[in-house]
Amino acid sequence: MPATPAWPPASTPRLFVDLPLAADAAPTIDGAAAHYLLNVMRLKVGAPILLFDNRSGEWLASIADAGKRSLTVRIEHQTRPIEQVPDLWLCFAPVKKARLDWIIEKATELGVARLQPVITERTIVERVKRERLEAQVIEACEQCGRTALPMLGEPIKLTQLLAEWPADRALLFADEAGGAPLFSVAAPAPAAILIGPEGGFTTRERDLLLENTAVRRIALGPRILRAETAAIAAISLWMAQHGDWTGGA
Repeated sequence: MPATPAWPPASTPRLFVDLPLAADAAPTIDGAAAHYLLNVMRLKVGAPILLFDNRSGEWLASIADAGKRSLTVRIEHQTRPIEQVPDLWLCFAPVKKARLDWIIEKATELGVARLQPVITERTIVERVKRERLEAQVIEACEQCGRTALPMLGEPIKLTQLLAEWPADRALLFADEAGGAPLFSVAAPAPAAILIGPEGGFTTRERDLLLENTAVRRIALGPRILRAETAAIAAISLWMAQHGDWTGGA
């Protein structure tokens, strides 16, 4: 007797929609999402779609009606509730476009709760396009199965960040001058990782960081890492020790 096919199929498109989702609702999807489903995926009425809304989790839907530029879907049932990711922030100095995209994508996939651009004295890229970062976040969440988007902070100067830093959140400062291995630092959630610009932190900035009682200096091995490599290495180490990587699938 043949096995019953999996439903929905593994190839089912998965999209974020900024609309409240609930059982038996019939939201209309338009814009870029509708273009993707209708013209790229060439889906027809009855085709399944997985949707998540950053509010209520992930839902299985099917196309109820399709026009040229929009489609209406019928929400069938919830497939997963909204997730609770570990309370880890990534604070990073913006770098050049392709590398910044990579940081946003991979940090989102690894499960950070907040992405916080930080302007330092040696930051080369001080202006970041929020719309571009948001698009990277959404695409990464769609790909990796997240049901909650990480928060995206507005760029802030390092001096202001430190002046407003919550005392109960450990700030893991990846210091090129050296520090303790991350596995030896007691920094469970709530925590944050701070990665500097391509030119590193200035002496004045390092002094300001070390004066803050929430700061923990960490080292990321014997080699000098690019900013994007350091960010992903630090997140991975923290997640393996304090995050949600220790449980089963």
